[in-house]
Amino acid sequence: MSTTKESDIALGCRLNAYEAAVMRALADRAGLSGATIVNTCAVTAAASRESRAAARRAARAGPVVVTGCAAAMDPDSFSALSGVVRVVGNAQKLDPATWGLTEGPTPTAEQVRARPIVQAQGGCDHACTFCVTTIARGPASSRPTRAIVDEVRALVSLGAHEVVLSGVDLASWRGGRARLGDLVRHILRTVPDLGRLRLSSLDPAALDETLWETLEREARLCPHLHLSVQAGDDAVLKRMARRHRRADILDIAARARGVRPDVALAADLIAGFPGEDDAAFAHTLSLVREAGFAFCHVFAYSPRPGTAAARMAPQVPHAVRRRRAAVLRAEGDRAGAAFLEAQKGRRAVVVVEEGGQAGRTEHFVPVALDRPAPASAAVRVVLGRALPGGRVEAQVVA
Repeated sequence: MSTTKESDIALGCRLNAYEAAVMRALADRAGLSGATIVNTCAVTAAASRESRAAARRAARAGPVVVTGCAAAMDPDSFSALSGVVRVVGNAQKLDPATWGLTEGPTPTAEQVRARPIVQAQGGCDHACTFCVTTIARGPASSRPTRAIVDEVRALVSLGAHEVVLSGVDLASWRGGRARLGDLVRHILRTVPDLGRLRLSSLDPAALDETLWETLEREARLCPHLHLSVQAGDDAVLKRMARRHRRADILDIAARARGVRPDVALAADLIAGFPGEDDAAFAHTLSLVREAGFAFCHVFAYSPRPGTAAARMAPQVPHAVRRRRAAVLRAEGDRAGAAFLEAQKGRRAVVVVEEGGQAGRTEHFVPVALDRPAPASAAVRVVLGRALPGGRVEAQVVA
């Protein structure tokens, strides 16, 4: 969960944080500066529960505007909460007309945190059997290239060193015949003062050739690929209606290291999907080692209303799902610790986070700085030993 301004709450993905910041600006201009915005998440049952709890807590302090995926899945339950003055649909929340305005906001200095987010794409067309995204956010849509570039340029002019390009299904971005790789290359060419560009989660089945070429040739594209892998067993992937297979992930890992040997690979993984037996789980577990993931984001499978997977049999018992998720997280932690230890002695550029004593490298390595630096600044460091809690020592050298 992250906050955007004062009491505003954004749960779940990075895109929600971006949307909450834009909605804050829209609400302020519409005369709703006193209302708290709660942008909800429905990726798991726990996320939906947390979203309702967050809305209830916020409503104790004043009026609340609720939006996001949990609200889209069950708007009536949020509307019924005391203090909630409005529930806004995902398709409407960034539309100025929804707020009685004729035009949207432009970035401000307040939005330039360590890694400001720019939304390139929304929605998804791929109907994975476990996912509520297509229900909650609707079909895929792409922002125009010019709007994206203008927003990136504005953020850079306000002091941003790194920008994160984000979307629900970012790799599906289209601008006529242009694909994501074309957009990335265009941003880097037309905004030369941008220090670096990071990509949010990518569908392994949709990595285009221009993106690979740009990763190889453009140092300002962060060597950090976050892949929505989900499983390492082909039968499970098929039941999920994913468009890749285990061998594809291994091929992507090999190709990524071929074009950018220092690349850090991250993976989203689900444990305990319906039909996953011990052998299938072992395939996912071994993929962490074989692919060499540096970061693993593990979820225990959570049946979501309206999804095909919720109706599948056999469902893996809840206790088994939780146990497998714990084992998978431990494997991911071991792989991550090895990756962090391998950073010792390397030089890197860290974008400093609020508070001035922590930040992330271009590989998304979390660091603890040996001395304070201004928030949002880019500082050169030499990396040291791995610390408890998943950070790395960093000595500021410039």
